[in-house]
Amino acid sequence: MDNNKNVRNHITEQTVMFASITKWILISSSIGAIIGLIVAFFLRLLEYFEDSRGLLPFEYYYTLPFALAITVYIVKKFAPSAEGHGTEKVIEAVHKNAGEIKLSVIPIKLIATVITIFAGGSVGKEGPGAQIGAAAASFIATLFRFSKRDRKKMVICGISAGFASVFGTPLAGAIFGVEILIVGVLMYDILLPSIVAGFSAFFVAKMFGISYTYFDLAYYVTFDLNYVLIAKVVLAGIFFGLVADFVITTLKAIHNFAKSIEMHYMLKAFLAGVFIVFLTFIFGDHYLGLGFETIKESISSSHLDHEGVPWYAFILKTIFTSLTLGFGGSGGVITPIFYIGATSGNFFGSLVDGYIPLFAALGFVSVLAGATSAPIAAIIMAVELFGIHVGHYAALSVIIAFLMTGHRSVFPSQLLSMKKSDALNVKLGEEIVNSDATYTTRFFINIKRIFRIIYIKIRRCRR
Repeated sequence: MDNNKNVRNHITEQTVMFASITKWILISSSIGAIIGLIVAFFLRLLEYFEDSRGLLPFEYYYTLPFALAITVYIVKKFAPSAEGHGTEKVIEAVHKNAGEIKLSVIPIKLIATVITIFAGGSVGKEGPGAQIGAAAASFIATLFRFSKRDRKKMVICGISAGFASVFGTPLAGAIFGVEILIVGVLMYDILLPSIVAGFSAFFVAKMFGISYTYFDLAYYVTFDLNYVLIAKVVLAGIFFGLVADFVITTLKAIHNFAKSIEMHYMLKAFLAGVFIVFLTFIFGDHYLGLGFETIKESISSSHLDHEGVPWYAFILKTIFTSLTLGFGGSGGVITPIFYIGATSGNFFGSLVDGYIPLFAALGFVSVLAGATSAPIAAIIMAVELFGIHVGHYAALSVIIAFLMTGHRSVFPSQLLSMKKSDALNVKLGEEIVNSDATYTTRFFINIKRIFRIIYIKIRRCRR
């Protein structure tokens, strides 16, 4: 009798799981296809407006003050939740509103981002892609009256689909959409839907002519795995963690500074645009817009390309991006992080006399991991973008950068479920912005004890 009951329970469980898998494959693939279509339209529109810059009788970045003023107005007037770089608002909606996002976010975010990037605002396109995807998934869930739990899952699928179709890395994009929600926890129940949605969105976007850039570093024919190289990669991870911390700190400082200025928000945005144009006169226009050409040059195996990137490029890009986002520009923060990572890696590679394209590639993914607390997605992205041969080095550099950044992130609404060191006390279960990390004396006591033991051993050996 017990055996029969166990068999029935086993069959019931497998049947339920099969039905659940089928349900979420159908839902997530449909959501991914719809989002892939919307994102393809967004990317095509963005490409069209970027190509139209040459029609202006003056330099395109002269329009930046007006673009920032217009952007901040339409966002505040019609969709306040579309403010900023997009991803942060989506994370907040998942944690606080069960994934409910207004449909008005889609057109407003799309228009505001296109205006900002057309005028040279230093922002990316992945954040808007994720926010547009999340808003579309939320609308579908509401339209068909899904439960709050299912809507939350569908919105996470929308985030993953948005990232995957913009990045051109379906697996890393899907994992990134899940990993950025809670630091230290990967929600296994949403992995399958997110991955299916990511691949679906990616393939639909490609069907509609969206092309992606992948890199051939050709480094595996230049040098072999050795201890010296591993030591350089470890140092690189530490350096990239410091760069990521610099990005987080600068973004936050300029955002707080912008909020502290008592002035009409449109005038404030306009004057910030004027200041960015002034900086452009001094340093050039390489730090405006998406900056893909500089990223390609940093990672290029051609000496003429990667040696022409200024060592300070990552510093200026951080400042340009912080000013654009802090004063009302609309767009993502991840593409600028790619730029900052690649150019800082280019600089580090020249310092240690290493193969510069390799270190630029490591910076590309390591600064991403440090700034967003998403190391797994960053490692997968390294393989998808740069090839399997980079994976070993990327894993080491990425994890070190992730740890070096500490309990900080460009997404302050991320929930923190782990502490990165036993020497720190942090508030787990809180938003990362409220984690309040403090050191513990136990760590220093243990270090002192270790040194004391070593000292006693040395003294005994001398006797």
